[in-house]
Amino acid sequence: MNVRSFAQRFLVPRWVVSLFLLLKFRCRVSTRAEVELSPRLWIGRGSEIGSFTKIKASFGPLRIGRNCFIGPGCFIAAHEGGVTIGDDCLISPNVSILSSNYNYQRLDLPIGRQGYTSLGVTIGDNVWIGSGACVLDGAVIGSGVIVTPNSVVAGKVPENVIVQGNPAKVIFTRR
Repeated sequence: MNVRSFAQRFLVPRWVVSLFLLLKFRCRVSTRAEVELSPRLWIGRGSEIGSFTKIKASFGPLRIGRNCFIGPGCFIAAHEGGVTIGDDCLISPNVSILSSNYNYQRLDLPIGRQGYTSLGVTIGDNVWIGSGACVLDGAVIGSGVIVTPNSVVAGKVPENVIVQGNPAKVIFTRR
C-alpha cells in the first residue's frame, strides 16, 4: 500500500470524502461508505451511495451514471477493463461488481501468482440489480434489465429482460 492510499484510507475522515464528492459531482455518499478518491472515478449528478459500500477505482476507470442508487454493503472494484454503470440504475444491498478475474490454467503454480485478466463490466441504463447479486468480469448488461436477487451475471444480457440464477439466464422478456 502506497502512502497516498494509506493516508486516504486511514487519515482522511469519511465525512471529508463525502463532502468532497458532494461538491465535485453533486452526489450523496454516506459518511459510512468507503470510496477511494481517484482521477479514474466519476459519479453522476443525483446519485446516492449507501452505508458500508466500498468503491475501489485505484486500478481502473469507474463511471457511475446520473440518478443511480447503490444500496448499503455493496462492493464495486474497477481494474484495467473498468466498470461503467448507466443512468437511473438501482443496485440493491450487498451486490458485488468485479472487473477482474484470476488466471487459473496452470496447475504447477498457485492461482494467486498466475496474474489476472480484466475485461471490464458494462451496465446499461435503467437496470435494477437485486440484493446479493454478483456481476463478474466481462459482463455486459443491456438497458432495462432486471437481475433477480442472488443471481450471478458473467456474460452478455440482452436489453429489457429479467435474468435469474447461477449462471443468470433469461426468464422473462419485458415488453
